[in-house]
Amino acid sequence: MCRSGRLAAMRSEMTSEPGSPPHPNEDYASVALPASGEGGVLVVLDGVTPPEGDDGCVHGVPWFTARLGGAMLELSGSRRELTLAACLSAALARTADAHRSTCDLSHVRTPQATVVAARWDADTVEHLVLSDSSLLLEHPGGAVTPVRDTRLSELPPHVRELGREVRALPEGSPEHVRARAAYVRAVEGLRNAPDGTGFWTAAADPAVAAHAVTGTTPRASVTALLAVTDGASRWTERFRLGTWEQLPALVRKLGTSGLVAQVRAAEAGDVAPRGKRSDDATAVFVEL
Repeated sequence: MCRSGRLAAMRSEMTSEPGSPPHPNEDYASVALPASGEGGVLVVLDGVTPPEGDDGCVHGVPWFTARLGGAMLELSGSRRELTLAACLSAALARTADAHRSTCDLSHVRTPQATVVAARWDADTVEHLVLSDSSLLLEHPGGAVTPVRDTRLSELPPHVRELGREVRALPEGSPEHVRARAAYVRAVEGLRNAPDGTGFWTAAADPAVAAHAVTGTTPRASVTALLAVTDGASRWTERFRLGTWEQLPALVRKLGTSGLVAQVRAAEAGDVAPRGKRSDDATAVFVEL
């Protein structure tokens, strides 16, 4: 997609694939360019797949990510006087109101998502990251700044130990099933915990937006943006096919579809998968 305005022409592309085709894709991705041609917005969400069982919602995660992502995109593009955190707070309130009368929004498994957003104009690039999706800022000369919320990977020692126990047990064994259930309960207890000791995802409480990783960068020092859900960032984080710094260059060469294809090939060849063998994978690339 290319558009010319007062700013230099830009190009964007995106790919989003479900991890398991029979299962709906719970990711959301979109790019918006204002009619004025002055800047743009990208929004990427990764819906959190709940464990088997009731989540208190009659709609489901894909409905939630579509509603929240659409609201975030509209507010970020049309209310430029608001920060991205304020836009996320308003989008969460709007989405919660859309199903408050039919669903139990206090349920620990109520639909939720990670969030990446970026907004740019002639002067600045603003960013927001909440939970374990990532945004990469590429600079002139090829240097890359990863913007990440690492709190999910910084769990308390006793929870990390539970995770190690799960990985050490034979997949599918009764011991593995029990250990995994205990690990999931421990992690759930840290998500959006009132005491602030865990990590945050976008669910029903607008106040969570205040916990997002936010910032601004001069527009002249950013040549491209790459937003990836954790299903796509497996290229770096799980399979070690390259570094964060190499990822935008790979996408510029092979496209976002090439990145996802490499992740799928690595998943297919993984002889000892940890957790999900294949996850929803989304990548959005914007060249400024």
